[in-house]
Amino acid sequence: MQKALIFSAPSGSGKTTVVNHLLKTMPETLAFSISVTTRKPRPNEEHGREYYFLSEEEFKSKLAEDAFVEHEMVYQGLYYGTLKTEVERLWAEGKCVLFDVDVKGGLNLKKQFGTKAKAIFLKPPSIEILMDRLTKRSTEVEHMLKERIAKAKEELSFEDQYDVVLENDVLGETLKNAEALVKNFLDQ
Repeated sequence: MQKALIFSAPSGSGKTTVVNHLLKTMPETLAFSISVTTRKPRPNEEHGREYYFLSEEEFKSKLAEDAFVEHEMVYQGLYYGTLKTEVERLWAEGKCVLFDVDVKGGLNLKKQFGTKAKAIFLKPPSIEILMDRLTKRSTEVEHMLKERIAKAKEELSFEDQYDVVLENDVLGETLKNAEALVKNFLDQ
């Protein structure tokens, strides 16, 4: 089944919530692609579950080995990427690979996988609501919060390059719409 579902959104838009819901409701067909990052783990995050946490040196070593499908410095000094071996492992299990990636990473994956992929942009109802969500999340210090909001404004300009834009206003509706999009793509 070598297919890929790409979910991208500005930080705080709810893409991880949507992706986790899809993984719970369709475990027989979907598998999560664990990204690599150089950022430090947040509380309750585990290496090999949410991310593969690497040092900057380890990340650059993987780059030199051409080990990534895509990679990017998302924030100053913070790298993210998708390992080729991760995608190959999940396809070998007969699963559709589900990505939860930043906006530029999503576009890079879409370019790599072509018609094997469906790229879905999850959009917040407004920048104000996004700011509120990020503030309530309380995982960012003030300067990082400002950086994430500025990046979100930039990322919203890429939504028209995605196959589908899904607005996350009412979570229950968003989850139903995401399920329908995924089922439709898998049935193609």
